[in-house]
Amino acid sequence: MKAFLLAAGHGVRLRPITDTIPKCMVPIQGVPLLAIWLKLCQSIGIDEVLVNVHAHAAAVCEFLARNPSGVQVRVVEEAQLLGSAGTLRANRDWVLSDDFFWVFYADVLNCANFQAMMQIHRQRRPAATLGLYEVPDPKRCGIVRMDDDGVIREFVEKPLNPAGNLAFSGLMIGTAELLSVIPEKTPADIGFHVLPRLTGRMMGYQIDDYLIDIGTMENYEKAQSTWPGCSEV
Repeated sequence: MKAFLLAAGHGVRLRPITDTIPKCMVPIQGVPLLAIWLKLCQSIGIDEVLVNVHAHAAAVCEFLARNPSGVQVRVVEEAQLLGSAGTLRANRDWVLSDDFFWVFYADVLNCANFQAMMQIHRQRRPAATLGLYEVPDPKRCGIVRMDDDGVIREFVEKPLNPAGNLAFSGLMIGTAELLSVIPEKTPADIGFHVLPRLTGRMMGYQIDDYLIDIGTMENYEKAQSTWPGCSEV
C-alpha cells in the first residue's frame, strides 16, 4: 500500500519552531511528528510513502537517513507549492495502477482506526473515503453532509453558513477516480477544488478517537499534554 504524506506547508503559525525545521518534523512529546506518522503507516501495512516538502527539505532527508523506519520513503521537493491536490496530480503515476491509496495531512496528530476505515472503503468501493470528525469551528473547515448510508452528499470548504460541524479530518483514502477530477491548474486544493466534485461518490468514516490538527501554536502546545500515543507507535 502507498500513502501521500502532505507536508509542504510553510508552517507559518508554528514559528519560530518552523524557522529551522519543517512542520512535519516538529516534536510531539520529544518524538518528531514524521516518526509518529511512519510508525502508524507501517502498522497498517503501508510500505511506501511519498512526502512532499517545500521548506527545509534537507532536514527531512537527513532524518530519514539516520532513522530507518521499515517504510520506503520518497521525498519530493516542491520548489513552487502545488497545493494538496496539485501534489496528487503531479505524482499520480506513482499510484494510478493501485486500487486505492492513502492521503494524510502531516499536521494531523491522531489515533484513528485506519483498519476500520479501510474495511468500509473496500466494502463500498467509493471514489474516496473521508475520515470525518466533529469540530467546534466549522467555518474554518471542510464541512460535509452525510446521509444515513454514509454517503457524502455535500462538501463545502470553509462555509459561511455551515450546515453542521462534521468536518474532513485530513485523512482520506483515494482512487484513480479521485485523481481524474483534479484540475490541471496549480496550485490546486483538495478541499476547494476536488472533494466538492465527488459528492455522491464518497463515503464518510466518523473518527471518535484522538485527533488534533497541530497547525496552530495553541493546538501544538495542547498536543504536548494530551497526546496519548497509540498502541502502534
